[in-house]
Amino acid sequence: MSHIYKLALFVALLTVIGCSGNSTANSDLVAVTSISPITSIAESIAGNKIEVIGLVPEGENSHEFDPPPSVVTILEKANIIIVNGFNLETNVIELSQNSKKDDTDIVLLADLHIPESNYKYDFSFPKENGHPNPHTWTDPILGLTFAEEIKNRFSELDPDNRDYYQRNFDSFKVRIMDLDHLIRKSVGTIPSQNRKLLTYHDSFPYFAERYGLEIIGAIQPSDFSEPTPREVIELIKQINKYNVPAIFGSEVFPSPILTQLAKESNATYIDELRDDDLPGEPGDSGHSYFGLLIYDLEVIVRGLGGDTTGIQDFDVSPTFEGHSKTTYPQ
Repeated sequence: MSHIYKLALFVALLTVIGCSGNSTANSDLVAVTSISPITSIAESIAGNKIEVIGLVPEGENSHEFDPPPSVVTILEKANIIIVNGFNLETNVIELSQNSKKDDTDIVLLADLHIPESNYKYDFSFPKENGHPNPHTWTDPILGLTFAEEIKNRFSELDPDNRDYYQRNFDSFKVRIMDLDHLIRKSVGTIPSQNRKLLTYHDSFPYFAERYGLEIIGAIQPSDFSEPTPREVIELIKQINKYNVPAIFGSEVFPSPILTQLAKESNATYIDELRDDDLPGEPGDSGHSYFGLLIYDLEVIVRGLGGDTTGIQDFDVSPTFEGHSKTTYPQ
C-alpha cells in the first residue's frame, strides 16, 4: 500500500472521528464509496453538505482490491455505503457488511438499476461465471441513473438539504445530456467500418451498446491472466478480419500481448484508456467523472479515425458550487 494512500486514509479517519458525535446534522454525514467514478458522481450530488470518502485507490485493480483493516473505523462511522456492484467490489462489500452500523445501507447501484435483460457477458466476464460485466459507469446515461439514486438517498438522510441535492442533480443531468449529445456526434464521425472495439480489459460494453460500437474482443481472460497462444491467434484473426485501425490498452492493465498483436496485424496499439482512474490529481478540474468520460472518448474517437473536434472543449469542472468534502485515495 502506498504511503500516499495511508496518509489519505489517516486524514479521512481523523475527519470522521472528529465528526462522530451523536448529532445527525448534514455536517456530520459520511458517505463511503468504492471506485473513483462512483465517488465523483456522489461528490457531484453531495457538494459541500456530505463528506464522501472513496476507498479504492486510483490505479488499483478494483476487481481484486482488498481494503486494509484501517478502513474499518471509516466504515463504522458511515451513514451510507455506495458501490457499483455486479460483483466488482466483493472485498469492500464483505468488510462493509461486517463493520457498518446496523442502520447503514449498502447501495449496490448496478444491481438496483440494471435489469437482467441488459446484463452484459463477454470474454472477460463469461456468462458461465455468473457475474455480468461490472463496468457500468462508462455509459453516462447509467451514470445519470446512479446519480438520481444517490440524490434520493442523500435526501432521505438529510431532508433539510433536499432542495440542494436536487439542484446538484439537475446541474449534473444537464451536463450528462450535453455529453451524451457530444458522444453521439463524435462517434458518428468514425467511419462506419471502424466502429469496432478490441480492448485489453473489457470495460466498454455498456458504452458500446449505447453509442453504436461493436465489441469484437478483449485480450484479458476472466481470471485476469494473460491469454493462451491459441486465444492470441484467434484475436489476430479477429483484428485482420475486421481490419480495425487500433487496439486499445489500459493504463491499469499493461500487457505485452497488445504489442505483439499490433506487430502481427495492421492495427495501431494505443495504451491510453482509463477504466476507473480519473485523469489528473484530486482538485484538478479534469479529475472528475466527466473528465474520465471525455478522456476515453477522445482516445477512442482518435484511434478509430473520427473527428475529435470539440471533445477537449467540453466542460469537465464540478457541477456543484462550494468547497468539496470528498476524499480520493491515491
